[in-house]
Amino acid sequence: MNQLPVDAIIKVCHRLYERGMVAATDGNVSARLESGNILATRSGVNKGDVTERDLVEVTPEGEVVGAGKPSTELKMHLYIYDQRPDVKAVVHAHPVVATSFAVARIPLDQLVLPEVVVGLGTIPLAHYATPSTAEVSASLGPFVKSNDAILLANHGVVTAGSDVWDAYFKMEKVEHAARIIFLARMRGGEHALTPEQIRALSAVSVQSYGKDLEQRLRDLGIL
Repeated sequence: MNQLPVDAIIKVCHRLYERGMVAATDGNVSARLESGNILATRSGVNKGDVTERDLVEVTPEGEVVGAGKPSTELKMHLYIYDQRPDVKAVVHAHPVVATSFAVARIPLDQLVLPEVVVGLGTIPLAHYATPSTAEVSASLGPFVKSNDAILLANHGVVTAGSDVWDAYFKMEKVEHAARIIFLARMRGGEHALTPEQIRALSAVSVQSYGKDLEQRLRDLGIL
């Protein structure tokens, strides 16, 4: 087993639980190994208690290498890896405020917070799908190639990243944005950035991060 992602997965699992983004045995984390196989958390374990013994290696087709029963949400992870060769890790959790938007079926698709716009673009809502079934993968279809964070209707959030920590920090960013927008709506509602403000932000994004934000938003059909 490639050991490189092991420590990161364990630490991220613990942080998800400590920060209340999962409860009981909810949530799952995975990483793509150099071999092309996937290392994923096993089924039925509290993320606050995850150890190396709770990680299961599977092939890209989902066949277990060695022993262990992977998370029942493995199909969703494998679908994301199949659709996104650039993705090296996936995190699925139930952060409370972001999941409340998913339960209310309200996407976080307004361009409100500059850090979120630069880091994630928008956070769309996938239609409801029965957890642990192929329906979940199908629901991600319209968004998976363009978005690194997706709300799952009545379910939670899934994020994808260049490594385990990148995927986790995107989960944190989603929850933080959801909290801010929730509070803003209690105070009259959020105000979206104007096209002029987006263009100015794009210039900063290109200069500071090498990201052509304006082009990305055009690709998403937003500008």
